[in-house]
Amino acid sequence: MAENVTLARPYAEAAFQLARSGNALAAWSDVLSRLSAVAARPEMEECIGNPRLSPAQLAQLCLDVAAADNKSGLSADQQSFVRVLAENDRLIVLPEISELFNELKHGHEGVKDAEITSAFVLDEATLKTLVGDLERKFGCKIQATVKVDAELIGGVRIAVGDEVIDASVRGKLAAMATALKN
Repeated sequence: MAENVTLARPYAEAAFQLARSGNALAAWSDVLSRLSAVAARPEMEECIGNPRLSPAQLAQLCLDVAAADNKSGLSADQQSFVRVLAENDRLIVLPEISELFNELKHGHEGVKDAEITSAFVLDEATLKTLVGDLERKFGCKIQATVKVDAELIGGVRIAVGDEVIDASVRGKLAAMATALKN
C-alpha cells in the first residue's frame, strides 16, 4: 500500500542513519526483518489494533516476541526505535520499514535486487552462473530471489530494478503474437 510506504519512509531512513553511524547495517537489517515478521503475525496485528493496549505494552510485547525468536537480542537503539514506532502507532508498517531499509542498505553497498522467475527449479551452478552474468551486465553485486512459475513454459524472466529481461518461452510467444498482429 502506497500510504504505508509513505508512512514508513522516514522511519526507514532514520534506522538507516542509526545503523550506518553505528557500522551495524547487517545487524539492523536482521532485526528489522525479525520485527517485520513479528508485526505481520495475525496475533500481533490483532494486538496492534487493540485500543486497550498502551504503546508501551505493545512495544514490550513486540520486543519480547522478537527476542524469543532469536536469542541475540536487540541493542538499546533498536529497542528505542521499536518504542518510538509504538508511540507513533507505526508498528503496523514494520514490513515496509524493513523493505525500505534494505533498499537503502543495498544502495549504500552497491547491491541490486534481482527477481529471477524460472519455468523450472534452477540448480546451484546454473544460478551462480546466471548471477555472475547479471553482475557483469549491471556492474554491481546482485542479490537474487528465485521463483518458479511453470506458466513461463521454459527459460527465465529477470527483473533488476525497473529493467526486465524476458527470456521465457511465454514472453517470446507473446512477442511473436504482437509482431503477427502488426
